[in-house]
Amino acid sequence: MIFGRSERGKPPVEPVTLKILVAGGFGVGKTTLVGAVSEIRPLRTEEFLTEAGRPVDDTTGVEGKHTTTVAMDFGRITLREDLVLYLFGTPGQERFWFMWDELSEGALGAVVLADTRRLEDCFAAVDYFERRAIPFVVGVNCFEGAPRYPVQDVRRALDLDDHVPVLLTDARDRESVKDVLVGVVQHAMLVGAERRQTVTT
Repeated sequence: MIFGRSERGKPPVEPVTLKILVAGGFGVGKTTLVGAVSEIRPLRTEEFLTEAGRPVDDTTGVEGKHTTTVAMDFGRITLREDLVLYLFGTPGQERFWFMWDELSEGALGAVVLADTRRLEDCFAAVDYFERRAIPFVVGVNCFEGAPRYPVQDVRRALDLDDHVPVLLTDARDRESVKDVLVGVVQHAMLVGAERRQTVTT
């Protein structure tokens, strides 16, 4: 059953819809992640990289990248018959960061996608979600040929609080991405419960 349609004899179920952001540096795999898991054809706002953008778009480590997201990526995945996630991939370059406030409105949580070859590129996303108290997990995108590091090393390098989950993933693999999205939902629920407990005590 999806979106109000149900099996014969069963009442329709109205799914809860949740908004998840996918953020990170330029070329880290955000568009790939959304496309790998979305059950609809993803909305993409990609444009070709140009010579004019070369001074500001650092393609070191991602020399094969020829397009860039200029607004957002959008996809949808049904985790259960009563739980649907809407995915919003944020643009990675600094000149498009003004859009993040709009995209983050009403978000349950976020995935900060990280590439160990360019780990510093996700600092801005980590800082953004920390400052706005938006629950997030870090998904280390395991590119072919990229060096692998223990999760604790990545945590130290990003100066993350102990409660922030760090998960290994492959942005091309649907099941791997689903695990990360489930991790976001679980982490956001835990953070929400802790905040409510703090308010009532």
